[in-house]
Amino acid sequence: MLKDITIGQYFPGNSVIHRMDPRMKIILAVAYIVMLFLADGFSGIAVGVVFLAVCYGISKIPISLILKSLKPVIPIILFTAILNMFFVEGDPVFQWAFLTITKQGLATAGLMSLRIVCLIAGTSLLTYTTSPIVLTDGIERLFSPLKKLGLPVHELAMMMTIALRFIPTLIEETDKIMSAQKARGADMESGGLVQRAKALIPVLIPLFISAFRRADDLALAMECRCYRGGEGRTRMKQLKLCSRDIIAAIVMALTIAAIVALNIWFPLAVK
Repeated sequence: MLKDITIGQYFPGNSVIHRMDPRMKIILAVAYIVMLFLADGFSGIAVGVVFLAVCYGISKIPISLILKSLKPVIPIILFTAILNMFFVEGDPVFQWAFLTITKQGLATAGLMSLRIVCLIAGTSLLTYTTSPIVLTDGIERLFSPLKKLGLPVHELAMMMTIALRFIPTLIEETDKIMSAQKARGADMESGGLVQRAKALIPVLIPLFISAFRRADDLALAMECRCYRGGEGRTRMKQLKLCSRDIIAAIVMALTIAAIVALNIWFPLAVK
C-alpha cells in the first residue's frame, strides 16, 4: 500500500496545465478547495468532479494513477461515511438496537466521501504537474509581500517544497525497512492494535535515523554549493502570467458561479 502513495511526486509533461504559472496553479488549487465546500448538494459536487476530470484529461495524467493513490485514504473515507450515516438525524431507513441509519445520513455520507476524494485528487494535481523548484518559486513569489513583516518567506517556501519532495523518498525508505524487518522474522500484521504499534518500533527508529541523516547530507550539500537563501538570488526563468493563466482563472470563476447558482436554484443540501 505504501507504493500506492503518490503525494508529492512530479510527473513531467508538456500539457497546458504543466506550462501554467505556478502562482496561478496554487491560487486555483485553493479556489478549488473553496469550491468543494461551497457545494452543498450532489449537483455542485458533480460539477467539481467533471471539472477535475477535465483537468486530468488536459494534463494527460491517467485517472488510474489517482485511483491508485486513493487506496491509503480509503479507511479515512469509510470512517467519515460511517460517522455520518449513524449520527445524522432524519428519516430512519434502518434501525437495529441503538443504531439508526437515516436517509439524510446516507446522503451526507455520500456527499462527504465525494468531497474528500475530490479534495485529495484536486490538490494532488498541483504537485503532479509542478516541479519542486518551480513550486518553490511560486510559493515565494505569492508570499513575497510578507517579507515586509520580517517573515523568512524564501526559507519557508524551501522547507515546504523539500517536505513535499521527500514524501516519496521516505515512503520508499519505509517500504525497504519493513521488508528487511519481515525478512528477519518481524510480525507486523497479526495481533491487536497495541501489539501492531509495538511492532512498528523497529521500523520507526531506523526511519528517523535515515531521515536525519538525509537532512544532514542535504544541509551539507547546500552549504558546499554556497547556498545563502533568497538574498541576491537570481532566476534563470522568470515567472510571467500568460493568456492560458487568465483563461484558467476565468473558467474557475465561472465554475464557482455555476455551483453557487446550483445551490440557489436546486437546493439539494441535506439538512
